[in-house]
Amino acid sequence: MAKKTSKKCAKVASRASKTASTIRFGATLHRPAATGGAKAVSKGGEWTFLTLPQEASVKLLSRGMVSVEGTFNGFPFRATVEPDGRGGHWLKVGRKVAAGAGAEVGDVVALEIAPVAPAHEPEPEVPADLCRVLAAAPGVEGAKAREVWSDITPAARRDWIFWITCGKRAETRVIRIEKACDMLGKGKRRPCCFDRSGMYGKSLSCPVVEDTSSDTRRRLPSKQI
Repeated sequence: MAKKTSKKCAKVASRASKTASTIRFGATLHRPAATGGAKAVSKGGEWTFLTLPQEASVKLLSRGMVSVEGTFNGFPFRATVEPDGRGGHWLKVGRKVAAGAGAEVGDVVALEIAPVAPAHEPEPEVPADLCRVLAAAPGVEGAKAREVWSDITPAARRDWIFWITCGKRAETRVIRIEKACDMLGKGKRRPCCFDRSGMYGKSLSCPVVEDTSSDTRRRLPSKQI
């Protein structure tokens, strides 16, 4: 029994050591295809994305979301890579990071990343509808839900938000917000039976690449890895 435990601990330590090291790779920066005639725009302006090569993705312990920090063409950044639903990951790149890195769509960029330490996990952005329903939750269970929400880790809050927002239909989102408040009110600290990788529920995917074959805009020279 002791021998089995020792082997298991050694295996976990080996995986942790492997993941803690810096992961270096190059990837092409893409613009996502417009959906429903709308541009891909966030609070920071238009965004781009890249897909992690398989050999880089497998070095991350989780097939779900992973917060990382490092450099993007030498520009320091911190972000969360997201699951592509096929066992890999993709990275959303905001305008500030792309500009700081001197990178444009079509460039092959050089990245050096490592998982963020649990103590430095970034706080996720909480959707307005979740904030509203959570704040208005009545009675003892409502107070308990708010207490648990404040007490759980940023990673746990991120899981709740991800579970709520990955539903494909608007009504699914509404139902999940109500269920989240109910479960939090009962003391549950993470969503139950949540497929963080999207591999089984087929609910997650990488953005579709926009066709830029006719794009004649000048590209900046890519920096060497």
